[in-house]
Amino acid sequence: MTLFSVAGLASASPGPASGSVSLSGTLPARAPTTAAVIGNPANGQHFTTSPVDVSGSCPVQTLVVIYKNDIFAGSTPCSNAGAFSLKVDLLIGKNILIARVFDALNQAGPDSSPVTTFYDILPPQAGPLAVLNLPEKQLLLITQPFYRGVFPGQSLNVPITILGGVAPYAINVEWGDSTNKITPRGDSSTFNAPHIYQKPGTYTVTIQASDSQGRIAFLQITAIVNGQPDVIAASNTSDRTTTTNRLLVLWPLYAIAAAVVVSFWLGEQREKRIIAAQEARMQPILTPVS
Repeated sequence: MTLFSVAGLASASPGPASGSVSLSGTLPARAPTTAAVIGNPANGQHFTTSPVDVSGSCPVQTLVVIYKNDIFAGSTPCSNAGAFSLKVDLLIGKNILIARVFDALNQAGPDSSPVTTFYDILPPQAGPLAVLNLPEKQLLLITQPFYRGVFPGQSLNVPITILGGVAPYAINVEWGDSTNKITPRGDSSTFNAPHIYQKPGTYTVTIQASDSQGRIAFLQITAIVNGQPDVIAASNTSDRTTTTNRLLVLWPLYAIAAAVVVSFWLGEQREKRIIAAQEARMQPILTPVS
């Protein structure tokens, strides 16, 4: 992602007594132009267990989002070395995996080349499974692709939908800040899992579900909390530590524009005060003598 700087300047009046109010910030350039590459698993590979490791290369300073059969399957930051790795729960049968990268303002880059894998615990499928024809023997977790924009002290709500399996369910969410919560569910209706982060940073959130038959589902997502972190959270490697700082959400562009307007307004008010002071000093000279 390429960034360029913009500055606003409000001048009070010419001369040594003049002052200025300046503002600098960053605005986004174009969206990512380089796609991620899925190096593992190999195209055509078969598995008998799930989740599986999905890894590859990616443009730095991006968030990598994995889809399976067009269903969100997980997200993780790209490391400083230009690599990503996460665990992905496969659908029974055929899985078409695609990686898509996003910059810090949620601008999407191009998709990776698809990689086809197979999860062999049922007879061969005629085609890839979709959400609407998920069998009872499959347990799957669904949520939104990724989460940005929350601030420390604010509640982050993650909507979780359970598909397949047999109720009742147990959902365990590990938030990436050394806290977790287990929630029992009597049905598969969508519910919100709330959490409040105390420090800014990039957090790896893992969600696990189990049903009454002992089936397991897994989902890994990334939550980004606004601000400049003084303590790095949920970092397992030095690469991810640095990536944490770079993936923080930028302020919305309207906030920068509003600040520019304010800076010019402050300069105008300062100019008016200077002119008024000069008129006050000249008043005795201009007053006629009776």
